Amino acid sequence: MVERVRADTLGFRLPLFGREVFAARRREAGDLVAGVGLDALLVTVPENIYYLVGLDHFGYFAFHALVLPAEGEAVLIARRMEHVTIARDVPDLDFAGYGDEDDIAFHCVDVVRCTVGTRTRIGMEQSSLYFPPKVWSTIVASMPESEFVDASDLLTRPRLVQRPEEMAVTRQAAEVSDAMMSAAIDAAGVGVTEREVATAAVAAMMAAGGEPPAFWPFVRATSRLNEDHTTWTDYPMKAGDALFLELSGSIGRYHAPMGRLVFIGEAPPGSAEVAGVCLGAFEAARSTAASGAVAGDVYEAWQGVVDDAGLAHYRRHHCGYATGIGFPPSWSGNGVPKALRPGGTDTLVEGMVFHLMSWMMGTGQGDYFVSDPVVITPSGAERLSTTPQGMRVV
Repeated sequence: MVERVRADTLGFRLPLFGREVFAARRREAGDLVAGVGLDALLVTVPENIYYLVGLDHFGYFAFHALVLPAEGEAVLIARRMEHVTIARDVPDLDFAGYGDEDDIAFHCVDVVRCTVGTRTRIGMEQSSLYFPPKVWSTIVASMPESEFVDASDLLTRPRLVQRPEEMAVTRQAAEVSDAMMSAAIDAAGVGVTEREVATAAVAAMMAAGGEPPAFWPFVRATSRLNEDHTTWTDYPMKAGDALFLELSGSIGRYHAPMGRLVFIGEAPPGSAEVAGVCLGAFEAARSTAASGAVAGDVYEAWQGVVDDAGLAHYRRHHCGYATGIGFPPSWSGNGVPKALRPGGTDTLVEGMVFHLMSWMMGTGQGDYFVSDPVVITPSGAERLSTTPQGMRVV
């Protein structure tokens, strides 16, 4: 059931939040910039720009930057041709558009100098996948009077801690995820192709009020279970196959990823036992993931159940990662995810949302997989999905 109408009577998209929400975020981010001794931050990660200004479009394939001063108004840099969308989505922001024939780096230099002057200390998101080396190196070389420092993670943590108005949207995204997963499982069966399963999931996404996700649904049968980031083909499933499903609903770029492994016609021997271990490990990680917990301890809780089941040889690189705002091609944001890894030192905070995963494939004793969106609370992680986690044969 669609709970939020995202268009006005003329068909223009309605924003998730009022402009005062984004203005407050920029003020708080400006305080962070000042707090680390910077005069400005050059923001280039699409998720961070969206978090601060609310610009929701697919134009991030071309260079975008937000010049965020410690004090004063931010300036958005993007292609000049995007002016119609920008005027509608972010009317309260200064826009310095560049033409396709312009040198982007020199355009940025002019905007930075006009915004914060010279002889300044400027933070840059150097780990951003959307900050071409040619652009940032030219900026640095063109401003020898200024000092540039890496501030890649300055905005990450604030963005990952969702506030009540954001959590309400994420819960809607989880409802879309549930609808997609239910439709995908119902569609699967002997002789059904992976493409047909994906079609059912996407149709359910649209019917439930979902918006374009950062990843399309991952749908893979037995021979490709461990490919991680590939999706459907025209393979018709056979009895005894396993079908991997991982997908996410999206509302206003907020995601709620989840995954299931179902069996076609019959489950191979040992599947029920591994499924039990998998679900037990998920619960151990979920109950450990309370506010104040350390990421590495959550992973060890997961691994401990696996070890106690006699599968100590089996290890994973993580048992989940932070999610939320995401632009293609990832619902976990820019670059390698902030994950629940062995030895991880990040402290979990109430309001963070994770894609919590219990992935047990290639154990030598059977395969199973389950994952759900969860939100960190003082007593553990709350599942946002209602889709049953138990083993399914379809």
